[in-house]
Amino acid sequence: MNRTLIAVIAFVAWSAGMFGAGWAWRGDRAEGVEARQQAGASAGQVHQVTQARATEHTQAEVMASIGAKHEEDRAAAETVPAAVVAELRSGTVRLRHDLATCHTGRLSEAAAGAIERDAPADLGVTLAGPAIGIGRDADDQLRACQAVIAADRVELAH
Repeated sequence: MNRTLIAVIAFVAWSAGMFGAGWAWRGDRAEGVEARQQAGASAGQVHQVTQARATEHTQAEVMASIGAKHEEDRAAAETVPAAVVAELRSGTVRLRHDLATCHTGRLSEAAAGAIERDAPADLGVTLAGPAIGIGRDADDQLRACQAVIAADRVELAH
């Protein structure tokens, strides 16, 4: 063989080897870029999930504290009706005129005896405690619902 042919074959072999090495290097580099992109995307997802969990935990704590406050209010409200009735009977608290009279349509004034005539006034005192208890319970429930809504709106704003 002649030297020129050997040189051409060597040059072609060397060029093919360099082409193959370049191709492999380019492929490795592309895989590295892709791996970095995937790692960045995964890190972003992990951060979002962590943030969402932190928000959920915070919201759960807020809701738990609202629930605990509501239960405390409900427990405290149980003593209110009896205390109101006792204060009304002792005279420290007075009812408005429309509650103090509590007229019933069933008894006519002419037919009612002395005990029956005093019953409407005592009926007002007896009904005032439960009525105030119902009102307080409704107020407590309303405050708890408003607290839940306010907490949700704060979370939605963020």
